[in-house]
Amino acid sequence: MDSLTQVVLGASVAAVCVPQVAKRKAAIIGAVLGTLPDLDVLINYGDAVANFTYHRGFSHSLFVLFPFAILLWALLKKTYQPVKDAPMPWFFAITLALITHPLLDAHTAYGTQLFWPMTSPPISWSTIFIIDPLYTLPLLIGTLLILIKPDKTWASRTLISGIVISTGYLAWTWSAKLAVDNHVQASLENPASAIFSTPTAFNSLLWRVVVLHDDHYQQGFYSLLQPAKPIQFESFDLNKALLNQTQNIAAVQRLTWFTHGFIKTTIIDDHVVISDLRMGTEGNYVFNHAVAKIEHPHISEIESLLLPYNINPANLAFIWDTLTQKH
Repeated sequence: MDSLTQVVLGASVAAVCVPQVAKRKAAIIGAVLGTLPDLDVLINYGDAVANFTYHRGFSHSLFVLFPFAILLWALLKKTYQPVKDAPMPWFFAITLALITHPLLDAHTAYGTQLFWPMTSPPISWSTIFIIDPLYTLPLLIGTLLILIKPDKTWASRTLISGIVISTGYLAWTWSAKLAVDNHVQASLENPASAIFSTPTAFNSLLWRVVVLHDDHYQQGFYSLLQPAKPIQFESFDLNKALLNQTQNIAAVQRLTWFTHGFIKTTIIDDHVVISDLRMGTEGNYVFNHAVAKIEHPHISEIESLLLPYNINPANLAFIWDTLTQKH
């Protein structure tokens, strides 16, 4: 999720745990802890694919964050008076501020390695877009009020309400995804290798669906506001032959693992480019990595490069138009 959401989530869950007298302090500490796991973006792992696939790794692992929370709490219990005064509430405040970050990230399409150093692919429940105002706004309001008026009971009640509303909205996204996936399964004419569904930008009503087949994939959109309308799928080539020629390249293997196989291969300026099919849309994918150079008749591995991405305003217009259609 975006940094603002992680900040206010950490602040909210920390502040709600502690006594009234310490709520402002807890909100500030929770905000810091809530964004701490994302500092792994400062680490250079060597090349573009490594930086892409090792993000949300060890710093987002529950096996790392739980012990870290215990150690930090033990240290503060000895050195920080508010924690000395209410040790158990602060234990929950610190722990929740840390672990809610990766748990929320796992709800997005990118994927989160919750159980690092286990080598299973990243968890990607893909129920919520990386920026969703309906999730963030209740937390933001509660956080601001508890920072401005920490001694007021109504501010605490607003904070609790914000957490309840946001959590309820997150639960709704699970229900929405279940409805979408059931509809997709009923709509497919041929068996699929894998299916990936994810909400489009800034909402949880219009969903993008990617269906993998052996040599091609399909893309379609489904609006929960028009549940009876069938999904119009378009088919695109995976360029499987070229992908097979690059299977021995470490970056390709890493991307295949990271994306659960949702990749396609294209040639751009004599470079082999791997696109992550989960984020973006056909013709405007967010993550495109050049991993090899074509030097006829050979394909030579190169240090991976992340190609520039430009937001296409037409995609946002498409979302709005689809959601506001009456039929």
